[in-house]
Amino acid sequence: MYKPTALTILLFCGLTFVHTLHAAEIEVVQKDKKFSQTKVAVKVGDTVKFKNDDPFAHNVFSLSPEKTFDLGSYPKGQSKTVTFEKAGKIEIECAIHPDMKMTVEVKP
Repeated sequence: MYKPTALTILLFCGLTFVHTLHAAEIEVVQKDKKFSQTKVAVKVGDTVKFKNDDPFAHNVFSLSPEKTFDLGSYPKGQSKTVTFEKAGKIEIECAIHPDMKMTVEVKP
C-alpha cells in the first residue's frame, strides 16, 4: 500500500495552491433570453460567473456527467458562479427559457 511522504504531500499542496492562484473567472451575461456567449473555454479550476441582465428571472443548470449543477432562479442584477473541477464538455441551459443553451469546454 502506498503511503505518501511529507515531501509528496507538500508538493501536491503547493501545486494545488499555485493552480488556485492562477484560476480565472469568466463572466457570461444573460440578456434578451440569450447567453452572451454560446461557447466558453476554461481550464480546470476556473469559475464562470453567470450575470442576469434581463428584467426577469433566469436559471442555470447542467446535467452533464462532468459537472451537474442547478443554480436555481435569480433576478435581474444578481450573479451566480460555478467552478469547474473536471475536464470535459459541459452543456448548460436555463430551466426557465429552454432555448437558452451554451457549452463550457473545460480543459486540463
